[in-house]
Amino acid sequence: MFKQFIGWKFVLVSTAVVIIVGTIWYVSSLASKLEEEETKKVATWVAANRELLQAPDEANLNLAVEIITNNTSIPVIITNEAGDIIDSRNLDTNKIARDPSYMTEQLASFKNQHPPFIMEIDAKNNLYNYIYYGDSLILKQVRYYPYIQLIVVALFISIVLVALSTSNRATQNLVWVGMAKETAHQLGTPLSSIEAWIEILKDNDANEQIATELRKDVDRLKLITERFSKIGSVPQLEERNLVEQVENMVAYIRKRAPQKVQLTMHTQEHDIPSMISPSLFDWVIENLLKNALDAMEGKGTIDIYIESHPAHIILDITDTGKGIPKANFEKVFKPGFSTKKRGWGLGLSLAKRIIEDYHKGRLSVKWSELNKGTTFRILLRK
Repeated sequence: MFKQFIGWKFVLVSTAVVIIVGTIWYVSSLASKLEEEETKKVATWVAANRELLQAPDEANLNLAVEIITNNTSIPVIITNEAGDIIDSRNLDTNKIARDPSYMTEQLASFKNQHPPFIMEIDAKNNLYNYIYYGDSLILKQVRYYPYIQLIVVALFISIVLVALSTSNRATQNLVWVGMAKETAHQLGTPLSSIEAWIEILKDNDANEQIATELRKDVDRLKLITERFSKIGSVPQLEERNLVEQVENMVAYIRKRAPQKVQLTMHTQEHDIPSMISPSLFDWVIENLLKNALDAMEGKGTIDIYIESHPAHIILDITDTGKGIPKANFEKVFKPGFSTKKRGWGLGLSLAKRIIEDYHKGRLSVKWSELNKGTTFRILLRK
């Protein structure tokens, strides 16, 4: 499902890019043609003004007047040879009345947009008019259209991706919760049966040691069942001594770790109260310690540091294992991501969910270097 989701995102973004690039190319071509047409219209308008100055016959005079009056879209500013503004057309009259600098600013803008047309007034006295013109409103709208479309398409894609991501996450959560609760339910029946057999074994003194060991395993299975049953529901947080809670889990893992692996606790305080769900928090520590053991392949050290600060508690678990590439710092918490051949990629994902969703803390990779080790950091609020 995850790969399919990534595939759909790629197709969606690629399609949007093709549409935007095609639109920008087409609109740019259309804008260039429209600009050429407007330049021709201004040239015709200038020619019409020239006809008026030369006092032509009545027929040409009427045609020139019609051409001049028909220009209602292209803004024009006329200056004399000294650069003084003597006339204008199709500019905002309200802005002209309110802002004395408006005409000067428009003239500077027109000079940057197009070269002026020069209209001879009196060649003997070197009198000339310069006609500057800008883009019409339609041309401006055509040019800005691709960028408006880009914003709209980007907004649309963002909404679709957020919706897909939310839907995908919700589906995954439902699958996890359903799987966890079903596992807890399925474990319940055989556990009850095994407990009954343990009581029968106790009746015979010769089986007392076997019954005791079986009881430990059953208690462990019951703890696992309790953990699974709490997934998907809001756990009840209890005030516990975090140092003692972690020490118990370290002791449990130490008995099952290879002899060449050394686990060490480091803390300046031996009583750090914290609101936690004991069974779920133990699950997180167990996952992190087991991951550390797997990364070291039978030898090395695991150091657990606990620091108490005024507003929060920091718990670092550092191993001397093979490390994690920096590109995978966030990926290791994604469901399904695993570097183990038989891994499901759920341990760290569940650990992050337990710390961040249930304990309102944070679980992250603080540091890691290939062939040197890794530090996972848990941050809990006081």
